[in-house]
Amino acid sequence: MARVALVTGGQRGIGAAISEALKDAGRTVVASYAGNDAAAKAFTERTGIPCYKFDVSDYEACVRAVKQIEADVGQIEILVNNAGITRDGTMKRMNREMWDAVIDTNLGSCYNLCKLVWDGMTAKKFGRIVNIGSINGQAGQYGQVNYAAAKSGIHGFTKALAQEGARGQITVNAIAPGYVDTEMVRAVPPDVLEKIIARIPRGRLGTAQDIARGVVFLTADDADFITGSTLSINGGQHMY
Repeated sequence: MARVALVTGGQRGIGAAISEALKDAGRTVVASYAGNDAAAKAFTERTGIPCYKFDVSDYEACVRAVKQIEADVGQIEILVNNAGITRDGTMKRMNREMWDAVIDTNLGSCYNLCKLVWDGMTAKKFGRIVNIGSINGQAGQYGQVNYAAAKSGIHGFTKALAQEGARGQITVNAIAPGYVDTEMVRAVPPDVLEKIIARIPRGRLGTAQDIARGVVFLTADDADFITGSTLSINGGQHMY
């Protein structure tokens, strides 16, 4: 029976590529989304991957969603914590609501979902968790103290949780994407984007598929000796 994988934020951008790549690798995949019903419906119709709507920053909403997913398709054995938001601004302009929203969604969701699948993975003696960090959690970024803090926190969270899961055959790893050709990056002014690409040794933006291939690799059944690692997929922009 195919292993069940949950990809948060899994119906658009990098998350959609991850969901589709895991399905192509033979996994039974479900995706979560936050609000765009039309986009989720279109994604399911195109891929056959079911989408579940819930707020990953809300623990009780996650409890209900995980129970429903496991009742519908089976125990979650692969978890990809990909959901994330930005609320950019310098410290002068950033209010507490902007800080809390990013920390709760990007980092708090990792706790929420890992907590809820952990006992099942432990009992089954198998689990694969991949948390999506960021180059900006490694190097920092002007105007993103909330986002950089959350993504840096993901990297530390990953290393600590990996130690707890190792003897139970649960691997916990992170991927730190660089600048990827997504809707958010395409919204950057062309002159700024040109400067960003100039700092990438490979000379191009990443693709969502670049990140998805990393997730497939880290969640493979035989990737059991890789845990606590952060895989940087950034074209050489930041070597950490």
